[in-house]
Amino acid sequence: MKYRLLIWILWPSFLISGIAEGLLFTVFHPQDLLFFGYHSQISDEGIYTIGFFVIWIFCATSSALTAYILPGIQSTSSKEVDSELI
Repeated sequence: MKYRLLIWILWPSFLISGIAEGLLFTVFHPQDLLFFGYHSQISDEGIYTIGFFVIWIFCATSSALTAYILPGIQSTSSKEVDSELI
């Protein structure tokens, strides 16, 4: 896997997950959340961390799917498809 593609997937998803976590925990306090009907015994910082990584995984999956469905760019000089992106 090319490092450039990995950065294109992970960096925007990192930024958006930081914003999404800020918005989520501005509305909901971690101690107000119920997990399978029970209050969590995890500290607030632990819930913030888990929430960030869960949101980051969803955002990275979305970015990866976008990169996967991008069409190749055809070169004007030949009929070959430039798959440099993927």
